[in-house]
Amino acid sequence: MVNKADLKRIDDCLWEIPKDYRRDMRVPARVYADEPLLDAALLDKSVEQLVNTSCLPGVVKYTLAMPDIHQGYGPPIGGVVAMSTHDGVVSPGAVGYDINCGVRLLRSNLAADQVKPMMAEIMDTLYSSIPSGVGRGGDVKLSNKDMDSVLENGSSWAVSRGYGTQDDVLHTEEQGRIDGARASAVSRKARDRGSDQLGTLGAGNHFVELGEVREVFDESVAGTFGLFPGQLVVWVHSGSRGLGHQVCDDYVRSLQSAVAKYGIHLPDRELVCAPFHSDEGQQYMAAMACAANFAWANRQLLMHRVRRTLQELLAGRLGRLDLQLIYDVAHNIAKVEEHLVDCRLARVVVHRKGATRSLGPDRPELPADYRAVGQPVLVPGDMGTGSYVLVGTSEAADRSFSSCCHGAGRVMSRHAATRQVRGEDLQRSLALRGVTVRGPWKGLAEEAPDAYKNIDSVVNVVARAGLARKVARLVPLGVIKG
Repeated sequence: MVNKADLKRIDDCLWEIPKDYRRDMRVPARVYADEPLLDAALLDKSVEQLVNTSCLPGVVKYTLAMPDIHQGYGPPIGGVVAMSTHDGVVSPGAVGYDINCGVRLLRSNLAADQVKPMMAEIMDTLYSSIPSGVGRGGDVKLSNKDMDSVLENGSSWAVSRGYGTQDDVLHTEEQGRIDGARASAVSRKARDRGSDQLGTLGAGNHFVELGEVREVFDESVAGTFGLFPGQLVVWVHSGSRGLGHQVCDDYVRSLQSAVAKYGIHLPDRELVCAPFHSDEGQQYMAAMACAANFAWANRQLLMHRVRRTLQELLAGRLGRLDLQLIYDVAHNIAKVEEHLVDCRLARVVVHRKGATRSLGPDRPELPADYRAVGQPVLVPGDMGTGSYVLVGTSEAADRSFSSCCHGAGRVMSRHAATRQVRGEDLQRSLALRGVTVRGPWKGLAEEAPDAYKNIDSVVNVVARAGLARKVARLVPLGVIKG
């Protein structure tokens, strides 16, 4: 296990495990954290997993852990690793099982105070109208032809079927579609698992949340994003459901033979991988892109369902409800990007696992209305505390491959949380704090606020490190958990 003494402190919120810590390390491993967050990270195997990731072929500059780091499968959750497209590898574990688990945030034209008296009714209605839970399907059934189109076109497929607008697509990372997706790379089992899951929430940490903008730190950027104090906002957090999980599982299994074929030495078999340019590596990238596109279509349908439900419920009571998508960001994904490596611009495949993109101003990847300020970086916390809207920085390009944290990060496993927390007790205690929650008792217990790190501490590290800047802090009013 890595000890605190093994880390060199670079500044007040950046620590490094030097390359000579272990003979098989190819690059240093860096952790963004203050001392309490670092101490928490050292309680599990997440930092050791980061070191293992630094041993993969073709890894460049350094591997990175965001302040919400915790133990995962293979690399840690909250990890960022960039591989050379020339001689590097692609690893399913460095993307994660819930491919393109991500979050989107909608702004409304209402003040939160207008809906607070109706919050119990609103959450009951949303909970009954949004399919949620492990394996739960919805009312959108996909034919084989439709499935091919979803896998290859993502959000655009959903909008073409009436589930939203072109403006939604423009305000989604990658415009809701990664190039290179090939439906033929996705197994029949994965397709079957996803055939009725579009527009469904799932379980785990997925949620729909109504919140309030409690504090604004940067009025200019908040205005660009359409945010104001006291405003009602809506979060949607879900991923690629059973389809994405099966894609990861399929390729974790099939790439075992690629490790032997290409003579790759792994410090941990969970880091199974294949050379990026190999047939096996390209097959995984095509399937991963399909699952990412499926996730974007899923969140688009979920958002459409939330919009429609709220508009129908509130029609005639509060006047016209307008819900506009601010942005959608992906968390578990690998993408080919250009970054400075050894003072030269290089093409690398950036794996972000439990981490999100953080682009600064003047980037062509951003929608035109945000290009002058930078990318919205959405960082949800726990359901009892709050969340943040940040904005990406130019400095993050050099410091973190334009990456940022994706949430608070767990400090307690789901099993441990259910041993310590009763879901019904948690629901009552949150109600006393003004938060209306709906979900199965076990699911609520797993997602108890005490199971997560302090979101303020995590975001403060990100801001001090220059990976993103604070724009606004949001607080929950009502939450649905799968």
